[in-house]
Amino acid sequence: MKKTKYIGLAIGLFLGLVTSCDYLDVVLDNQMTQDEAFSKRETTERYLAHIYDYLPDSYNWLSDAGSAVPRSDEALFSWYAGVSHLVFNDGTWGPTTGAFNIWKGKYEAINQATIFMDNIDKCMDVTEEVRTHMKAEVRFLRAYFYFELVCQYGPVFIWGDQAPDMLIHAEDVDRHPLEVNLDFIESEYDKAIENLPLTTTDPMWYGRVNKAIVMAAKSRLLLYAASPLFNGCDLYKTMKNKDGESLFPQSTDPNKWEKAAQAAKAVIDLNLFSLYEDKTETDPFRKAIKSYQGVTLEEWNNEVIWGAWYTDGMALNVRCLPPRAVKTGYGGFAPSIKLVDTYPMAESGRYPVNGYNANGSPIIDPKSGYSDEGFTEGYEHPLEDQAHGYTTIKAHNSCVGRDARFYASVLANGFNFYNTYNGVKLITFYDGGTSSYTGSGDCVKVGYLWRRMTDPKLDMENGNWGRIFWPYYRLAEIYLNYAEACNEKPNRNEEESLKYINMVRARAGLNKLEEAYPEVKNNQSLLRTLIQKERMVELAFECHRYNDVRRWMIAEKEMNGSNWCRNVKATTYEGSWERTDQVWTSKRVFQSKHYFFPINQAQLNEMKNMTQNQGW
Repeated sequence: MKKTKYIGLAIGLFLGLVTSCDYLDVVLDNQMTQDEAFSKRETTERYLAHIYDYLPDSYNWLSDAGSAVPRSDEALFSWYAGVSHLVFNDGTWGPTTGAFNIWKGKYEAINQATIFMDNIDKCMDVTEEVRTHMKAEVRFLRAYFYFELVCQYGPVFIWGDQAPDMLIHAEDVDRHPLEVNLDFIESEYDKAIENLPLTTTDPMWYGRVNKAIVMAAKSRLLLYAASPLFNGCDLYKTMKNKDGESLFPQSTDPNKWEKAAQAAKAVIDLNLFSLYEDKTETDPFRKAIKSYQGVTLEEWNNEVIWGAWYTDGMALNVRCLPPRAVKTGYGGFAPSIKLVDTYPMAESGRYPVNGYNANGSPIIDPKSGYSDEGFTEGYEHPLEDQAHGYTTIKAHNSCVGRDARFYASVLANGFNFYNTYNGVKLITFYDGGTSSYTGSGDCVKVGYLWRRMTDPKLDMENGNWGRIFWPYYRLAEIYLNYAEACNEKPNRNEEESLKYINMVRARAGLNKLEEAYPEVKNNQSLLRTLIQKERMVELAFECHRYNDVRRWMIAEKEMNGSNWCRNVKATTYEGSWERTDQVWTSKRVFQSKHYFFPINQAQLNEMKNMTQNQGW
């Protein structure tokens, strides 16, 4: 069950506050229910908690929001059937596909938020200052729900502030232009910023919206608004609504990058947050690994600008455990080979793979120091080494000498399991291995499992699943937002861009980007590519990659073609390291129409004048 610290104080939906069947009508069924709801603090806070409950379950990678992970090229989950993201990966989805259709749910959330804003001043059981803060929180949440809709569908219908008794007729509804959408969201964010406290100091209320959170959300909003998909792309220029208005900008505005840079820098200049740093390790490389892990393992650490914790730790953790090698493991959550290939080399600091040949073999950067062939005998994993009770392993050379985030994130074929509650366990993914390939859903098909969000201190084999801490926004993202915007804005600031990407790299123990790539100086295109690689690694499995490749409009290049895996069908460990497209035989399909979801047929049946997205 999802909870932030604040929501944990008000469990359950306020089911008495259901609107009429048309989710665009801001009308309560029962006036007495409304009066009762806002008559005292307890019920008002419960209603507020209900609105927070509409926030996305991003940690659940099989849910609506979380499915951004398996729908992107950073992941290749193990299941051939029974999971909704598969039709999105093979291109067989369309307007009648029900999975991940967030339209109605988000408008219900917007509805509930508007009701709250219209009625909160009736609650005399709290001070005017508290009412002001609550209204600002909900104003932001309402705008944030619009932002989710825009990310998925492009421009939508903006409801805004309406009279409580105003009815909206379905046949009158069509989409407002994208600029109207983005301007509305930004203005609502700004209004919330004016009336919120800067931070949340009481641990009982952690997770509750404050000014810093809204400023971070504004940074992401304006970064997206400046990006090619939202900023004058040719693909959508011909789309008009029923009133003849162009739904997308007709030209590119490069100054939007300047606004994005300013928004990110404003968060940085608060000087409230810092990149998480482990305080226990003295070995620099182990410290780098644990510092990166700690972002999601130490709740409410100082890097997290907005976070939430979830009580159901098993839902994520069990799918990160190797089946048959441990007592209970489903083994489904796997990184893609492309993600694994992207982690830099620790010594050179370079990203080792520049692309792929038609046969799936990597095009290796010869300056990186990477090898995709051969093995190292007697290898000690940087965390699971002999000094900490583990055995040495026969490591594939592709797993040797990588950056700290690789070891924090990836349980690779041939590694030891990352705790010893039940003894040292060697994990091997092949036919006959300790976590053997079986062809069924619950076996590892890529040759790797994801481990970053799974706390090695938990004895999960004996039912201690813990809970999940999720960072909606964290400082490393803001640094990378700023670096990207500085590289793209008209008065390009390469120095600032390098400064902030290097801060992220330094936490991982890497050298400066300009030391790894001297040729990056005065090379905007190369720096753009390297920023994209850095975001893929640093923000992996945090629901960024899917949106990133779309907003950069590179998804047709990055998310088409064969699904390459290590050959876990092999009967030997050595043979299992070959690359093959015969484990996952289906291909990934991304067409130009896939940049935005279609408006679902269920909505088109209600709103018959709604303009459908291009290509659908």
